[in-house]
Amino acid sequence: MKTYKNLYYQIYKWNNLILAYKKARKGKTRKKYVLEFEKNLRKNLQQLQFELMALAYKPKPLKTFTLRDPKTRKISKSNFRDRIIHHALCNIIEPIFERGFIYDSCANQKGKGNLFAVNRLYQFMRKVSRSGKIKGWFNNNQIKGHCLKADIKHYFQEVNHKILIKILKKKINDKNTMNLISKILKNSHKTRGMPLGNLTSQFFANVYLNELDRFVKHKLRIKYYIRYVDDFIILHNSKKQLKQWRKEIDKFLKQKLKLELHPDKSRLIPLSQGIDFVGFRNFYYFKLLRQRSIRKMKNKIQSFNNNHYTQDEIQEIFQGWQAYAKWADTYKLRNNILLSSALGINFLLHNS
Repeated sequence: MKTYKNLYYQIYKWNNLILAYKKARKGKTRKKYVLEFEKNLRKNLQQLQFELMALAYKPKPLKTFTLRDPKTRKISKSNFRDRIIHHALCNIIEPIFERGFIYDSCANQKGKGNLFAVNRLYQFMRKVSRSGKIKGWFNNNQIKGHCLKADIKHYFQEVNHKILIKILKKKINDKNTMNLISKILKNSHKTRGMPLGNLTSQFFANVYLNELDRFVKHKLRIKYYIRYVDDFIILHNSKKQLKQWRKEIDKFLKQKLKLELHPDKSRLIPLSQGIDFVGFRNFYYFKLLRQRSIRKMKNKIQSFNNNHYTQDEIQEIFQGWQAYAKWADTYKLRNNILLSSALGINFLLHNS
Protein backbone atom coordinates (compact mmCIF):
# COMPACT_ATOMS: atom_id res chain seq x y z
CA MET A 1 0.00 0.00 0.00
CA LYS A 2 1.35 3.41 -0.97
CA THR A 3 2.14 5.79 1.90
CA TYR A 4 2.45 9.57 1.77
CA LYS A 5 5.22 11.62 3.33
CA ASN A 6 5.92 15.36 3.53
CA LEU A 7 2.27 16.30 3.86
CA TYR A 8 2.59 18.67 6.79
CA TYR A 9 4.15 21.60 4.96
CA GLN A 10 1.32 21.42 2.41
CA ILE A 11 -1.18 21.92 5.24
CA TYR A 12 0.32 25.24 6.38
CA LYS A 13 1.11 26.62 2.91
CA TRP A 14 -0.39 30.09 2.55
CA ASN A 15 -2.59 29.20 -0.44
CA ASN A 16 -4.02 26.23 1.42
CA LEU A 17 -4.82 28.34 4.49
CA ILE A 18 -6.59 30.93 2.31
CA LEU A 19 -8.66 28.17 0.70
CA ALA A 20 -9.41 26.66 4.10
CA TYR A 21 -10.55 30.04 5.45
CA LYS A 22 -12.90 30.53 2.46
CA LYS A 23 -14.43 27.08 2.98
CA ALA A 24 -14.83 27.62 6.73
CA ARG A 25 -16.69 30.92 6.25
CA LYS A 26 -19.00 29.65 3.51
CA GLY A 27 -22.61 30.26 4.52
CA LYS A 28 -21.49 32.03 7.70
CA THR A 29 -20.27 35.38 6.41
CA ARG A 30 -22.59 37.33 8.72
CA LYS A 31 -21.69 35.43 11.87
CA LYS A 32 -20.13 37.55 14.56
CA TYR A 33 -17.15 35.24 15.08
CA VAL A 34 -16.35 35.33 11.33
CA LEU A 35 -16.55 39.13 11.18
CA GLU A 36 -14.33 39.34 14.27
CA PHE A 37 -11.71 37.06 12.67
CA GLU A 38 -11.81 39.09 9.46
CA LYS A 39 -11.01 42.38 11.21
CA ASN A 40 -7.37 41.26 11.20
CA LEU A 41 -7.62 38.52 8.60
CA ARG A 42 -4.04 38.44 7.38
CA LYS A 43 -2.61 38.67 10.87
CA ASN A 44 -4.87 35.89 12.17
CA LEU A 45 -4.01 33.57 9.28
CA GLN A 46 -0.32 34.32 9.70
CA GLN A 47 -0.62 33.45 13.38
CA LEU A 48 -2.19 30.10 12.49
CA GLN A 49 0.56 29.47 9.95
CA PHE A 50 3.26 30.29 12.50
CA GLU A 51 1.71 27.98 15.13
CA LEU A 52 1.59 25.12 12.64
CA MET A 53 5.15 25.70 11.43
CA ALA A 54 6.45 25.88 15.01
CA LEU A 55 4.46 22.77 15.98
CA ALA A 56 2.83 24.95 18.63
CA TYR A 57 -0.79 24.80 17.48
CA LYS A 58 -3.34 23.90 20.15
CA PRO A 59 -7.10 23.81 19.48
CA LYS A 60 -9.37 25.88 21.68
CA PRO A 61 -11.97 24.14 23.90
CA LEU A 62 -15.11 22.92 22.16
CA LYS A 63 -18.42 24.67 22.78
CA THR A 64 -21.15 22.09 23.39
CA PHE A 65 -24.90 22.54 23.13
CA THR A 66 -27.96 20.31 22.77
CA LEU A 67 -29.98 20.27 19.55
CA ARG A 68 -33.49 18.77 19.34
CA ASP A 69 -34.27 18.38 15.65
CA PRO A 70 -36.24 16.14 16.40
CA LYS A 71 -33.80 13.71 18.02
CA THR A 72 -31.81 15.05 20.93
CA ARG A 73 -28.18 15.37 19.90
CA LYS A 74 -25.15 16.86 21.59
CA ILE A 75 -23.31 19.15 19.14
CA SER A 76 -19.75 20.31 19.84
CA LYS A 77 -18.56 23.30 17.83
CA SER A 78 -14.93 24.16 17.32
CA ASN A 79 -13.63 27.70 17.39
CA PHE A 80 -13.59 29.33 13.94
CA ARG A 81 -9.77 29.34 13.79
CA ASP A 82 -9.79 25.61 14.50
CA ARG A 83 -12.32 25.03 11.74
CA ILE A 84 -9.86 26.66 9.34
CA ILE A 85 -7.26 24.12 10.47
CA HIS A 86 -9.74 21.28 9.92
CA HIS A 87 -10.32 22.42 6.34
CA ALA A 88 -6.59 22.88 5.77
CA LEU A 89 -5.95 19.33 6.94
CA CYS A 90 -8.81 17.79 4.93
CA ASN A 91 -7.80 19.71 1.78
CA ILE A 92 -4.57 17.70 1.80
CA ILE A 93 -5.49 14.26 3.14
CA GLU A 94 -9.05 13.79 1.84
CA PRO A 95 -7.98 13.05 -1.77
CA ILE A 96 -5.54 10.41 -0.50
CA PHE A 97 -8.26 8.40 1.23
CA GLU A 98 -11.22 9.09 -1.07
CA ARG A 99 -9.46 7.22 -3.88
CA GLY A 100 -9.88 4.08 -1.79
CA PHE A 101 -13.56 4.59 -0.89
CA ILE A 102 -16.11 2.33 -2.54
CA TYR A 103 -18.49 3.84 -5.10
CA ASP A 104 -21.54 3.36 -2.87
CA SER A 105 -20.19 5.23 0.15
CA CYS A 106 -22.49 8.21 -0.26
CA ALA A 107 -22.04 10.76 2.53
CA ASN A 108 -19.79 13.84 2.80
CA GLN A 109 -18.19 13.47 -0.60
CA LYS A 110 -18.30 15.75 -3.60
CA GLY A 111 -20.97 14.70 -6.09
CA LYS A 112 -22.64 12.38 -3.62
CA GLY A 113 -25.32 12.74 -0.95
CA ASN A 114 -28.98 11.91 -0.29
CA LEU A 115 -30.10 12.02 -3.92
CA PHE A 116 -27.19 9.85 -5.07
CA ALA A 117 -27.99 7.30 -2.34
CA VAL A 118 -31.71 7.23 -3.22
CA ASN A 119 -30.98 6.77 -6.93
CA ARG A 120 -28.63 3.86 -6.19
CA LEU A 121 -31.26 2.31 -3.93
CA TYR A 122 -33.83 2.37 -6.74
CA GLN A 123 -31.34 0.88 -9.18
CA PHE A 124 -30.67 -1.96 -6.74
CA MET A 125 -34.37 -2.51 -5.94
CA ARG A 126 -35.12 -3.02 -9.62
CA LYS A 127 -32.23 -5.43 -10.07
CA VAL A 128 -33.04 -7.51 -7.00
CA SER A 129 -36.78 -7.78 -7.63
CA ARG A 130 -37.70 -10.65 -9.94
CA SER A 131 -41.29 -9.56 -10.35
CA GLY A 132 -40.70 -7.64 -13.58
CA LYS A 133 -42.63 -4.56 -14.46
CA ILE A 134 -46.13 -4.55 -13.01
CA LYS A 135 -48.81 -2.29 -14.37
CA GLY A 136 -50.36 0.08 -11.89
CA TRP A 137 -49.11 2.45 -9.22
CA PHE A 138 -49.87 0.69 -5.94
CA ASN A 139 -48.71 -2.87 -6.54
CA ASN A 140 -45.80 -2.80 -4.09
CA ASN A 141 -47.09 -5.95 -2.34
CA GLN A 142 -46.12 -7.90 -5.47
CA ILE A 143 -42.47 -6.83 -5.31
CA LYS A 144 -40.04 -9.61 -4.36
CA GLY A 145 -36.79 -9.33 -2.43
CA HIS A 146 -35.65 -8.14 0.99
CA CYS A 147 -33.50 -5.45 2.52
CA LEU A 148 -31.24 -5.48 5.57
CA LYS A 149 -31.46 -1.94 6.90
CA ALA A 150 -28.83 -1.42 9.58
CA ASP A 151 -27.66 1.31 11.91
CA ILE A 152 -24.46 1.34 13.96
CA LYS A 153 -25.19 1.93 17.62
CA HIS A 154 -23.97 5.33 18.93
CA TYR A 155 -21.44 5.50 16.13
CA PHE A 156 -19.89 8.93 16.64
CA GLN A 157 -19.57 8.35 20.40
CA GLU A 158 -17.91 4.96 19.97
CA VAL A 159 -15.19 5.51 17.35
CA ASN A 160 -11.98 4.18 18.90
CA HIS A 161 -9.12 6.68 18.55
CA LYS A 162 -6.36 4.05 18.58
CA ILE A 163 -8.00 2.08 15.80
CA LEU A 164 -8.64 5.25 13.77
CA ILE A 165 -5.00 6.35 14.13
CA LYS A 166 -3.85 2.90 13.04
CA ILE A 167 -6.07 3.09 9.93
CA LEU A 168 -4.80 6.58 9.07
CA LYS A 169 -1.17 5.51 9.48
CA LYS A 170 -1.62 2.93 6.72
CA LYS A 171 -1.42 5.81 4.26
CA ILE A 172 0.04 8.75 6.19
CA ASN A 173 3.73 8.32 6.94
CA ASP A 174 4.21 11.82 8.32
CA LYS A 175 4.78 12.29 12.06
CA ASN A 176 3.76 15.97 12.20
CA THR A 177 0.54 15.38 10.28
CA MET A 178 -0.38 12.51 12.59
CA ASN A 179 0.41 14.67 15.63
CA LEU A 180 -1.96 17.35 14.31
CA ILE A 181 -4.69 14.74 13.84
CA SER A 182 -4.10 13.47 17.40
CA LYS A 183 -4.48 17.01 18.78
CA ILE A 184 -7.82 17.38 17.00
CA LEU A 185 -9.07 14.02 18.28
CA LYS A 186 -7.86 14.61 21.85
CA ASN A 187 -9.57 18.00 22.03
CA SER A 188 -12.67 16.21 23.32
CA HIS A 189 -10.53 14.81 26.20
CA LYS A 190 -11.71 11.27 25.49
CA THR A 191 -10.11 8.13 24.08
CA ARG A 192 -13.09 7.38 21.87
CA GLY A 193 -15.79 9.29 20.05
CA MET A 194 -15.78 12.31 17.75
CA PRO A 195 -17.77 15.53 18.20
CA LEU A 196 -20.77 15.99 15.94
CA GLY A 197 -20.35 19.19 13.97
CA ASN A 198 -16.66 18.98 13.06
CA LEU A 199 -15.60 18.63 9.42
CA THR A 200 -12.84 16.25 10.54
CA SER A 201 -15.41 14.05 12.30
CA GLN A 202 -17.37 13.65 9.06
CA PHE A 203 -14.22 12.75 7.15
CA PHE A 204 -12.83 10.38 9.79
CA ALA A 205 -16.27 8.71 9.99
CA ASN A 206 -15.89 7.66 6.34
CA VAL A 207 -12.28 6.56 6.81
CA TYR A 208 -13.21 4.41 9.82
CA LEU A 209 -16.17 2.70 8.16
CA ASN A 210 -14.30 2.22 4.91
CA GLU A 211 -12.92 -0.83 6.72
CA LEU A 212 -16.48 -2.15 6.91
CA ASP A 213 -17.11 -1.26 3.26
CA ARG A 214 -14.09 -3.24 2.13
CA PHE A 215 -15.08 -6.22 4.28
CA VAL A 216 -18.60 -6.17 2.80
CA LYS A 217 -17.48 -5.80 -0.81
CA HIS A 218 -14.26 -7.82 -0.91
CA LYS A 219 -14.69 -10.47 1.80
CA LEU A 220 -18.44 -11.09 1.77
CA ARG A 221 -18.71 -10.07 -1.91
CA ILE A 222 -22.05 -8.35 -1.36
CA LYS A 223 -23.26 -6.74 -4.56
CA TYR A 224 -26.13 -4.46 -3.50
CA TYR A 225 -24.79 -2.45 -0.56
CA ILE A 226 -25.09 1.30 0.12
CA ARG A 227 -23.75 3.20 3.14
CA TYR A 228 -24.65 6.71 4.24
CA VAL A 229 -22.50 7.60 7.30
CA ASP A 230 -23.52 5.00 9.93
CA ASP A 231 -26.66 3.76 8.13
CA PHE A 232 -26.35 1.08 5.49
CA ILE A 233 -28.63 -1.16 3.48
CA ILE A 234 -28.09 -4.50 1.73
CA LEU A 235 -30.56 -5.90 -0.80
CA HIS A 236 -30.94 -9.56 -1.74
CA ASN A 237 -33.60 -12.07 -2.80
CA SER A 238 -32.82 -14.41 0.08
CA LYS A 239 -33.91 -13.49 3.60
CA LYS A 240 -31.73 -16.31 4.95
CA GLN A 241 -28.64 -14.90 3.22
CA LEU A 242 -29.28 -11.43 4.67
CA LYS A 243 -29.54 -12.90 8.19
CA GLN A 244 -26.18 -14.65 7.72
CA TRP A 245 -24.54 -11.48 6.43
CA ARG A 246 -25.92 -9.54 9.38
CA LYS A 247 -24.23 -11.96 11.81
CA GLU A 248 -20.90 -11.73 9.99
CA ILE A 249 -21.01 -7.93 9.79
CA ASP A 250 -21.87 -7.60 13.48
CA LYS A 251 -18.98 -9.92 14.35
CA PHE A 252 -16.57 -7.90 12.17
CA LEU A 253 -17.68 -4.60 13.72
CA LYS A 254 -17.22 -5.89 17.27
CA GLN A 255 -13.85 -7.54 16.67
CA LYS A 256 -12.18 -5.07 14.31
CA LEU A 257 -13.77 -1.66 14.99
CA LYS A 258 -15.20 -2.02 18.54
CA LEU A 259 -18.67 -1.16 17.25
CA GLU A 260 -21.99 -2.99 17.08
CA LEU A 261 -25.22 -2.89 15.13
CA HIS A 262 -28.13 -1.16 16.79
CA PRO A 263 -30.46 -4.00 17.89
CA ASP A 264 -33.65 -1.98 17.40
CA LYS A 265 -32.70 -0.17 14.19
CA SER A 266 -31.17 -3.09 12.29
CA ARG A 267 -33.83 -5.28 10.73
CA LEU A 268 -34.94 -7.18 7.64
CA ILE A 269 -37.64 -5.52 5.53
CA PRO A 270 -39.51 -6.89 2.50
CA LEU A 271 -39.04 -4.56 -0.47
CA SER A 272 -42.82 -4.53 -0.81
CA GLN A 273 -43.09 -2.56 2.46
CA GLY A 274 -40.79 0.27 1.34
CA ILE A 275 -37.47 1.29 2.88
CA ASP A 276 -36.93 4.27 5.16
CA PHE A 277 -33.56 5.64 4.04
CA VAL A 278 -31.85 9.06 3.84
CA GLY A 279 -34.96 11.02 4.69
CA PHE A 280 -37.46 9.27 2.43
CA ARG A 281 -39.86 6.33 2.55
CA ASN A 282 -38.80 4.52 -0.60
CA PHE A 283 -41.35 2.28 -2.30
CA TYR A 284 -40.78 0.47 -5.58
CA TYR A 285 -42.87 2.86 -7.68
CA PHE A 286 -42.79 6.04 -5.63
CA LYS A 287 -41.24 7.72 -2.61
CA LEU A 288 -42.66 9.83 0.20
CA LEU A 289 -41.23 12.22 2.75
CA ARG A 290 -40.86 11.01 6.31
CA GLN A 291 -43.68 12.18 8.55
CA ARG A 292 -41.00 13.71 10.75
CA SER A 293 -39.89 16.01 7.92
CA ILE A 294 -43.48 17.10 7.25
CA ARG A 295 -44.13 17.85 10.94
CA LYS A 296 -40.91 19.82 11.15
CA MET A 297 -41.91 22.08 8.26
CA LYS A 298 -45.44 22.59 9.61
CA ASN A 299 -44.01 23.55 13.01
CA LYS A 300 -41.66 26.01 11.34
CA ILE A 301 -44.58 27.66 9.51
CA GLN A 302 -46.44 28.02 12.80
CA SER A 303 -43.41 29.66 14.35
CA PHE A 304 -43.19 32.37 11.63
CA ASN A 305 -45.72 34.55 13.40
CA ASN A 306 -43.88 34.24 16.71
CA ASN A 307 -40.41 35.04 15.34
CA HIS A 308 -39.00 38.00 13.49
CA TYR A 309 -38.22 36.49 10.10
CA THR A 310 -37.49 38.74 7.16
CA GLN A 311 -39.21 38.16 3.80
CA ASP A 312 -35.88 36.93 2.40
CA GLU A 313 -35.46 34.43 5.24
CA ILE A 314 -38.99 33.10 4.75
CA GLN A 315 -38.37 32.71 1.01
CA GLU A 316 -35.12 30.89 1.67
CA ILE A 317 -36.85 28.46 4.07
CA PHE A 318 -39.67 27.70 1.63
CA GLN A 319 -37.37 27.36 -1.37
CA GLY A 320 -34.98 25.07 0.49
CA TRP A 321 -37.79 22.82 1.71
CA GLN A 322 -39.47 22.75 -1.72
CA ALA A 323 -36.20 21.74 -3.42
CA TYR A 324 -35.83 18.89 -0.91
CA ALA A 325 -39.48 17.81 -1.05
CA LYS A 326 -39.50 17.68 -4.88
CA TRP A 327 -37.30 14.61 -4.72
CA ALA A 328 -40.38 12.73 -3.49
CA ASP A 329 -43.92 12.47 -4.87
CA THR A 330 -45.20 15.50 -2.96
CA TYR A 331 -47.00 17.84 -5.38
CA LYS A 332 -50.20 18.08 -3.33
CA LEU A 333 -48.33 18.10 -0.03
CA ARG A 334 -46.12 21.01 -1.08
CA ASN A 335 -49.07 23.11 -2.17
CA ASN A 336 -51.02 22.28 1.00
CA ILE A 337 -48.11 23.25 3.23
CA LEU A 338 -47.50 26.52 1.37
CA LEU A 339 -51.18 27.38 1.53
CA SER A 340 -51.46 26.47 5.21
CA SER A 341 -50.39 29.94 6.32
CA ALA A 342 -50.75 33.53 5.16
CA LEU A 343 -46.98 33.64 4.83
CA GLY A 344 -47.13 30.70 2.45
CA ILE A 345 -49.70 32.49 0.32
CA ASN A 346 -47.53 35.60 0.29
CA PHE A 347 -44.63 33.41 -0.79
CA LEU A 348 -46.63 31.98 -3.69
CA LEU A 349 -47.82 35.43 -4.78
CA HIS A 350 -44.33 36.82 -4.55
CA ASN A 351 -42.94 34.01 -6.72
CA SER A 352 -45.79 33.71 -9.23
